[in-house]
Amino acid sequence: MTATRTPAVFIHGLWLHATSWGPWLELFREAGYDPVAPGWPNEPDTVERARQEPDLVANLGIDDVTAHFAAIIAALDAPPVIIGHSFGGLITEKLLGQNVGAAGVAIDPAQIKGVLPLPLAQLRAGSPALANPANLHRAVSLTQKEFRFGFGNAVSQEESDALYEKWTIPSPARPLFQAAAANFVLHPQAKVDTANDRRGPLLLISGGRDHTVPDVVTRATFKQYRDSVAVTELQQFETRGHSLTIDSGWWEVADSVLGWLKANGL
Repeated sequence: MTATRTPAVFIHGLWLHATSWGPWLELFREAGYDPVAPGWPNEPDTVERARQEPDLVANLGIDDVTAHFAAIIAALDAPPVIIGHSFGGLITEKLLGQNVGAAGVAIDPAQIKGVLPLPLAQLRAGSPALANPANLHRAVSLTQKEFRFGFGNAVSQEESDALYEKWTIPSPARPLFQAAAANFVLHPQAKVDTANDRRGPLLLISGGRDHTVPDVVTRATFKQYRDSVAVTELQQFETRGHSLTIDSGWWEVADSVLGWLKANGL
């Protein structure tokens, strides 16, 4: 009789394609999980097609993406481990706060309501979308230089450029506007139920050299969970930037995630 394999759902963030999770899927499959990495709503199957048809994902908001992944998870045979990067990390937090999934790992998660630090590096990293209010309804692409600052600053120029060519796609700007306004509107889509005591375990991961989601932002996110008795932990990779899930050191982060899951009986 074949043992049941725990599902694992991977959620990417802005400007990366779902296939960027490929090495993680292989590692998790070898570790005994049943991993999948669905794209965001309307996201084409390949990087090339996503670049050719940017309007397919234009105007998507945080709630749209959350509902999309909630429906995917509802169709699974068992509650999955949810692993998200950047805005995928924020979606992971939202889903777990809604008691969707068995556990969550939020890697360099976009800031949620209640998080106050706003470092200059983060403002610069978000400026390709936020600098023009008309981008709210558009899909926006990064230039190679913008990717270098926001993602690849902790790796070599050569590696950053290679990652840019391999994985970047246009992404909706709306989630960035929603996160930026979260502390100033009544019902923000970037709000997470951080006080939920019944949710599964949550691991937050930060990169010490991350410009897009600086370590101080992830530490402030961690503090938002102080009123919950559910397991919440923080791991920090001091020398890593926002590309930590796709660059040559991805395995270090992935191995740490697998160790944490095992330690929590998952």
